Amino acid sequence: MNNHPTQILSKHVMKAVVLRNRLAVAPMTRVTATELGVPTQAMHDYYARFAKGGFGLVITEGLYTDKAFSQGYRNQPGIADNAQAEGWKAITRDIQQQGALMFAQLMHAGGISQGNRFRSHAIAPSAVQPAGEQMAFYYGEGRYPVPAEISEQEIADVIDGFVQSAIRAVRVSGFDGIEIHGANGYLLDQFLTAHTNLRTDRWGGGVQGRVRLLEEVVKAVKAAVGAEVPVGIRISQGKVNDFTAKWPGRDADAEVIFGTLARAGADFIHVTEFEAWKPAFEGGSDSLIALARRYAPDVTIVANGSLHSIERAQQALELGADIVALGRGALANPDMPKVFEKRHAPRSFDGAILGPIANIKESELAFDADA
Repeated sequence: MNNHPTQILSKHVMKAVVLRNRLAVAPMTRVTATELGVPTQAMHDYYARFAKGGFGLVITEGLYTDKAFSQGYRNQPGIADNAQAEGWKAITRDIQQQGALMFAQLMHAGGISQGNRFRSHAIAPSAVQPAGEQMAFYYGEGRYPVPAEISEQEIADVIDGFVQSAIRAVRVSGFDGIEIHGANGYLLDQFLTAHTNLRTDRWGGGVQGRVRLLEEVVKAVKAAVGAEVPVGIRISQGKVNDFTAKWPGRDADAEVIFGTLARAGADFIHVTEFEAWKPAFEGGSDSLIALARRYAPDVTIVANGSLHSIERAQQALELGADIVALGRGALANPDMPKVFEKRHAPRSFDGAILGPIANIKESELAFDADA
């Protein structure tokens, strides 16, 4: 394996935008917005560190998309109104002035919402109690309640929420692109997942029906923001509340999912696994990265999952990724592109910064990438 960092530090062109390198900051929920979902100065400083540290792309944490059922956590930022969207303008401008791009991740929590100031219950494809327990470091406690089954009108509202939020993100906030959150157990992934989607209408059944809402959201957002704005979607098998989940149809499901999203016009697909280089399915040989590349050959592939070393990042590129997104690696190394360039050993991640609540800590903001 060639471990020289030249390839990971090379430019990548996506639509009308150019990334200065192939390192991105992955979306990470940090519950540091105001109660009204407006970004704070701490968030501004937190995101700016990554641009100053040399990352080519910064992807926001999930932003809730409407004032109905989409919010998932207390102190989660939203982009459901102009006040929230205006709050991002200074952040995006600062990131761009530092030479990085910034994409907004749009998210609907669905059945695993554990902190919504607009509604007292959650909605999901089917009235199935979510697995696992709410996450304490995001202010959760106990089991997830059984959600109500989403109606046709509410599905239309969900799509419109993504569309209107995408328009605000681009036209008001100044984001360079849009990532739709279709992963990790949130609403769109709940539709994609067989055991949380028991519907027998056009939104359920086989994998082609279960992927339909993701397809429709991608199409609608792309139509709304225009051809020049990159629009992509994040996809996973595992979920925040169901870590070991796998697609039952294995490679056949991957072919339908990635192929459908490519035909819908996704400019990028962001795949995430705990260890992204490993086979996607037991007994198989192909990683989710490789499957995405095979079935979406003309789409930019972003890979995430324990890739916080030069060797692992390079391996992801060799498996078919175009961009490597770092979560824990970026938290420990806000200057990771400079670390790679200098061939220094990355700093180890300290999980204490995500406890007892996963909000942004003063110790993170004190980090100086030039020190």
